[in-house]
Amino acid sequence: MSLQPAPASRVFMELVPWADRGRENHPISAAEAQPIGRRPHVAQAHPGAREVHVSGAAEVSARPDRALVTVRVSSTKEVSAEAKKSVCRRLDYITQSLQQQGLQAENVTVTKDIRRVENAYHMEAEVCITFTEFGKMQNICNFLVEKLDSSVVISPPEFYHTPGSVENLRRQACLVAVENAWRKAQEVCDLVGQTLGKPLLIKEEETKDWEGQMDDHQLSRLPGTLTVQQKIKSATIHAASKVFITFEVKGKEKKKKHL
Repeated sequence: MSLQPAPASRVFMELVPWADRGRENHPISAAEAQPIGRRPHVAQAHPGAREVHVSGAAEVSARPDRALVTVRVSSTKEVSAEAKKSVCRRLDYITQSLQQQGLQAENVTVTKDIRRVENAYHMEAEVCITFTEFGKMQNICNFLVEKLDSSVVISPPEFYHTPGSVENLRRQACLVAVENAWRKAQEVCDLVGQTLGKPLLIKEEETKDWEGQMDDHQLSRLPGTLTVQQKIKSATIHAASKVFITFEVKGKEKKKKHL
């Protein structure tokens, strides 16, 4: 699975303090004239302003949520009707077994093909099954192997992710990193007896994603011998994010005495 590269740096929010509104008629500096994502990473000094700068990081992962299994049934006979009958009999048994196991029709695709092979007819049917429950997938595959003869070939499962999974995982990693940074800033303020204010800047400094945890050398040594769990692990996607946040710092509010 090819993962699309993510942008290296994105600024999500920057709030200008109210006191700076009086500068709207004054020229701005060259650094401020740049787009937000390209501005130098420096803290702005505001008279009397107190800020806390923190970074946060997070790494999240997601297992594949789909698996594709292909079942092939074939027969070669001198008479085409006999080849069709042989294939259709086993094909009906397979489709009925899938229905009894609760698989929806939209997750099962059947194709048929018949052709001449020398002086005989060769018919082949292919059943493509999409699973969302991997335990049910293993049970059904084991059942078909036990009940059908060697002319029925069941392919190893191919695990994959639904469209949008990578982008959703990147978003989740960023949100968790922001939460971690906020908790860090909160603990710092509590430690020094201050109150954490609103965020002034939230910037994602780094984001990356990758697939699987087995290196290419390890995979090359095991062609076709990976277990189901190893295949799931290899198809698992990971995303990491690092953010930088500037928060406003307020003094502890004094409780008013009621007379």
